[in-house]
Amino acid sequence: MKKIILIAASLLLISALLFADNPSGAANIEAVAKTSTSDEAGRGQIAISNPDYRVTPGDIYGLAFVVGSNTLEYKIVVDATYKIRVANLAVLDGSGKTFLTLKKQVEEIVSKNYPMSGVQFSLVTPAVFSVIVKGEVTSTYEYSAWALTRLSTVLGSHLTAYSSQRNITVTSSAGTVKNYDLYKAFRFGDMSQNPYLRPGDVITINKFDRKVSISGAVKRGGSYELKDGENLIQLIEYYGDGFKEQADLSRVEITRIVDAKDKTGQKIFLNLENMDKDYELKNYDSIYVDTLSDRMPVMFMEGAVMQSSSQHTGDADFVLAEGSTKVTVSFNLDENYGSFLRRRKNWFVSPVSDIKNAYIERGNQIIPIDISKILYDPDYYCDILVEPNDVLQIPFIQFFVSVAGSVYNPGRYPYLPNKTYEYYIGLAGGFKTTENARESVKIKTVDGKKLSKTDIILPETTITAKTNSFLFYFNQYAPVITTILSIITSLFTIMIYAHGGSLIPYSSL
Repeated sequence: MKKIILIAASLLLISALLFADNPSGAANIEAVAKTSTSDEAGRGQIAISNPDYRVTPGDIYGLAFVVGSNTLEYKIVVDATYKIRVANLAVLDGSGKTFLTLKKQVEEIVSKNYPMSGVQFSLVTPAVFSVIVKGEVTSTYEYSAWALTRLSTVLGSHLTAYSSQRNITVTSSAGTVKNYDLYKAFRFGDMSQNPYLRPGDVITINKFDRKVSISGAVKRGGSYELKDGENLIQLIEYYGDGFKEQADLSRVEITRIVDAKDKTGQKIFLNLENMDKDYELKNYDSIYVDTLSDRMPVMFMEGAVMQSSSQHTGDADFVLAEGSTKVTVSFNLDENYGSFLRRRKNWFVSPVSDIKNAYIERGNQIIPIDISKILYDPDYYCDILVEPNDVLQIPFIQFFVSVAGSVYNPGRYPYLPNKTYEYYIGLAGGFKTTENARESVKIKTVDGKKLSKTDIILPETTITAKTNSFLFYFNQYAPVITTILSIITSLFTIMIYAHGGSLIPYSSL
């Protein structure tokens, strides 16, 4: 009966320590609350839940259990010898062990000596240690790591253009040397090639031997570092993940810089036979695999042609480039311009594309073609075949705005959308202030509709700067008035002299 009471009392005491509102329990709970958002607490939670966390010098563990009516608590710091004293019960060797393995051993030892003691063993603070990174890096440096820091984490931005990620050497504090290949970790998830670091590790980044690139009709284009004995077949099948369905297997192009016969590099063209022999690749070789569409014949469209904002023209937005543009377009052999242009209807939706007066340049021959009929007349059939190197010219429809009256340079000026009268008056040199008062204008569209100054100018509108200045009219007619007054004055003078110096006749005196 006494044993049962003792066990019950022990359990109640443990519960009180964990949950009761006493100073000791409150302090523990508060400490967890304050540090749960810190990096240290975050690492501790990760370490406890990760079965790979290994006991590390610098770890701080907490051990608590009940003996009789007393609660015993121990703070255990792991030193460089990895020796862990479990109260006064045993000394364990933690080297090479995970935290979960050590926890199990400690709890078994305590429980064996003190049954029903409610033993608890926890990781309070994971250790932090330094590793050295050297070799093909911008400069040798130290990195602060912990037991769940992987090799790839310490590289950061310190690699150079010649650093290898497939030949990285890690030398342990015990002198053990291992090489790792991060490509296998990143590409295939082989995390044995991206190991956790340990205290005293020295990481040496080696230079790569060969790095090549592949693009075009392969599933995983990119730049790859090749191992010894790996060449064209491995590059295409292993790294590039094989050809795409539209690959042209009869033509693979290699651009070679290193060991090239020409200083500017050389082009090497391979066929299936060369590829079957696993063509040897050099450092910095660039491989391009043609697609079948690359081998199709091409023609050109030039002028007021809309361009797609995406390579996939089905749902893309089309925009008109500023000024004339030239587009290279592939086509199927024996295709006529009817089917060719209907499939590209969105290329000609611009209001400034003069599709009625388009024409084809074919050598010295000019062939008119009415694209509006092809696109919008269902009964129209075009039998003109598309030929390689044809140039389809789409002229611009050019609108103008006329500026007349009291401006310095009256004339016709190219129309631009969303402009007011001020823009075109500016093109014409501005108002003649001696002739035009208060910038008075008369604006009429091509169909005679009057516009106000705030309206947007439409194509073929006429803007007339009014001549309404008083000084202008005065200066214009002043010479005539002066002349008339001079004549009148002269007549009066003659009449005076004719009458003896007086205009009044003597008979009336």
